[in-house]
Amino acid sequence: MKVAEYVTPEKFAYWKQVAEGMGFLYVASGPLVRSSYKAGEAFIYNVLKQRKQDFNVKDINGVQSVESLLLGKIQ
Repeated sequence: MKVAEYVTPEKFAYWKQVAEGMGFLYVASGPLVRSSYKAGEAFIYNVLKQRKQDFNVKDINGVQSVESLLLGKIQ
């Protein structure tokens, strides 16, 4: 198969910004990334991170219940 185009790292960074601007919680953009690339882990990590920021959660000894973050039960 003949190469039609070389996609630069800057172009991958551009598409990442576009997707994040659309509201995607996580974007993995790179030459060897497939659509399922660590998708579950990355999605959960970013959901928790965003909820923590949204609710200004204060960790107690660095621990916050995953269930409470996922369910929005922030104390």
